Amino acid sequence: MSPRAGKKRPAPRLSRAQRQLVEAALEVRRNAYAPYSGFAVGAALRGADGRIYSGCNVENASYGATICAERNALARAVAEGERRFELLVIATSSSPPAPPCGLCRQVLGEFRTDLPMLLVNPRGEVVRTRLDRLLPQPFTSIP
Repeated sequence: MSPRAGKKRPAPRLSRAQRQLVEAALEVRRNAYAPYSGFAVGAALRGADGRIYSGCNVENASYGATICAERNALARAVAEGERRFELLVIATSSSPPAPPCGLCRQVLGEFRTDLPMLLVNPRGEVVRTRLDRLLPQPFTSIP
């Protein structure tokens, strides 16, 4: 039996603030530009100020020029002056919901190595994790 097989767990209960971030990530995912992979991603990042910063993936024919949703949301937050973050929600269509790529993990780790995350999809699946579980030894200057 594969690790994904077996009993389906009920979605965890989410706070109102978490649900708000999930809705923002799912909504911005609709704006993704993903003509090459067909894999639309939305991300919503809550800053310490309580504001939500969202982003979607923007692909490019020169794949290295592609911008992931997570880095797009982070760049927007930084451009608006935010440097401290409480929660990141990533919305994909996969089951289970997909985690961020390695590059995004490294970039997010620049700001908070233990960043809490919710990985979600439109079917209501939710996976709770933290950045330090996905990237246990980041290259960073944070002590």
